[in-house]
Amino acid sequence: MLKKFIVLYALAMPMTAVAECSILPEKDPFMGEYRNQIAFGIGQGFDTGILLPPPVRPVPFYIASIRYSQPTDFFRIPARRSLNLSQTIGLYEKNGWKWQDFSIPMIYVDEDIALFRYNDLYAGLGAGVGLQAQENARLGAKLIFEFKVTFGYNFNDKWGMEFFIQHFSNANTADENNSYAFYGLGLTYNY
Repeated sequence: MLKKFIVLYALAMPMTAVAECSILPEKDPFMGEYRNQIAFGIGQGFDTGILLPPPVRPVPFYIASIRYSQPTDFFRIPARRSLNLSQTIGLYEKNGWKWQDFSIPMIYVDEDIALFRYNDLYAGLGAGVGLQAQENARLGAKLIFEFKVTFGYNFNDKWGMEFFIQHFSNANTADENNSYAFYGLGLTYNY
């Protein structure tokens, strides 16, 4: 029992340090003073089975997304909670996969937390859960989990641009879990 407590305490200490770190933004870098955000994004797919893939194996697989967000916080760290509608688009076969078979709509909710802000630049991490319209050979479940890293720039208080790395998997809830991975760009509008 004591060993479990020590391990859990050791894992929790970095989270406590991050929560008290002065580099974390006090002001919401995602939306500023606005209460709503809409974003449009497109991304290029990469064939990999790891969480944050290097962009070295592009495939004919893309994602188009629309996102609605509202501000929130995560242990006093500025955050945003979002509803996402995405469509994956596969075109032809490559690396042994028929990417056209994975053209599937998805709906998911996620939360992004702001990790860093410097003037108009910011960075964040996000995670979410949702559903894809059908199971397939690459991701053998309708249930999906998302992990995202975001780097953004605010042109002014209403408009911004984000670069994202996005990963989808079923978190091993099915036999097949080869994941989807995308690098992409998004345009944000606050209102």
